[in-house]
Amino acid sequence: MAAQQLGLEAQIASWTEYLRRRRAVSGADVDELEAHLRDQIADLTAAGLSDDEAFIVAIKRIGSIDEVSREFAREHSERLWKQLVVEDSTTPSRASARVLVIAGLAVAAAVAVLIPAIFGLTVASDPAFFALNAGVLVLPFLAAFFAWTRRLRGAAIAAIAVAFVSMAVILNAYPFSAGGATMSLAATHALVVLWLAVGVAYAGGSWQSDAMRMDFIRFTGEWVVYYLLIALGGGVLVALTLGVFGAIGIDAESFLTTWVVPCGAAGAVVVAAGLVEAKQSVIENIAPVLTTLFTPLFTAMLLASIVAGLIQWNLVETSRDLLIIFDVVLVVVLGLLLYSLSARDPQAKPGWFERLQLVMLSSAIVVDALVLIAMIARIGAFGFSANKVASLGLNVILLVNLVWSACLLVGILRGRTAPAALEKWQTGYLPVYLGWALIVVVVFPPVFQFA
Repeated sequence: MAAQQLGLEAQIASWTEYLRRRRAVSGADVDELEAHLRDQIADLTAAGLSDDEAFIVAIKRIGSIDEVSREFAREHSERLWKQLVVEDSTTPSRASARVLVIAGLAVAAAVAVLIPAIFGLTVASDPAFFALNAGVLVLPFLAAFFAWTRRLRGAAIAAIAVAFVSMAVILNAYPFSAGGATMSLAATHALVVLWLAVGVAYAGGSWQSDAMRMDFIRFTGEWVVYYLLIALGGGVLVALTLGVFGAIGIDAESFLTTWVVPCGAAGAVVVAAGLVEAKQSVIENIAPVLTTLFTPLFTAMLLASIVAGLIQWNLVETSRDLLIIFDVVLVVVLGLLLYSLSARDPQAKPGWFERLQLVMLSSAIVVDALVLIAMIARIGAFGFSANKVASLGLNVILLVNLVWSACLLVGILRGRTAPAALEKWQTGYLPVYLGWALIVVVVFPPVFQFA
């Protein structure tokens, strides 16, 4: 009986996680629906049905237009509950409204980039200002898009607003040295903080949900793909425009690089997000292809790097740029792991691909260890600096993540660990990155005298 009850609880948990992924349903709504479901199951089991039979019948009742669903739809019609009950799709009027909202927010993001020009600040004249404030200027409009689609409530909106305002104040109040290390570190890590604030909006305020965190990770990877495609297309358009105007004797380079490109880059942030949302089902089919293609390639590259490093590396004289490149590679490795988890069939048995992932993670652990040794050697030889400490901290965080991920993957291959445990570890580790990013933005500048 206990085993049967555990199976029922697992089925209910799977159903509630599915609902939490839906755009129209908030966390409180899911709790209410779960209570309805449990009541239905209790009545059905009392009538003599087994747990499995009661669950199936209760889901059918909840999912059809019965009296309970109609009542819930009347109470929550503004959240489009009727669409979830009838079909999981967007009505034409809602789709049209979505297009208008995306266009409006994209234009607003472009205008936000132009506003500093009123005070004499342009990308060409003061690139440091825009490097520091890129996230503050643009990402609020992406957060606003998700606040609208998820029908975010006051407390979550307030928390996101506080995050953006706090970052804006810190980045612009600190007396950074022009071109200093703490400025570039603060700029890059502030983007991490603000992107995760966007994640709260994406999750509809339900950031504690592992399923919603994984959805946001999936969205991030898909957004990068779409943004790069838009950037490539925009680059071709700019090059052709320069060629056409140059052929007729007009120099349009200054206008394009100062005004058009920054505005287009800002607006594309929202447009790419809208495309991901609209084409979600298509990109989810592409995800397994991408991970299957790039996992063996990155594994081969990591193995080659280990061999080359052991043969030729001088740990003290290793260039900073090379260490940064390796950090980027390690982040991409974790991204591939996360992307494959998001696309993996939960019922599929582990096979050759999981073994390949274990080789990739093991190689990444060795590379991370070599980078850590090199960083410690450089600190011993040249002393502490903001860049060295930031890189050292990131590599320690990555090493912990990689080692435990590899341990969980070994358990999955041996059949001792459920694949969901690896996904839960990855999504649960996100606050660690957030905490480190906040330390780099808030603490590093004054500690290293804003240099």
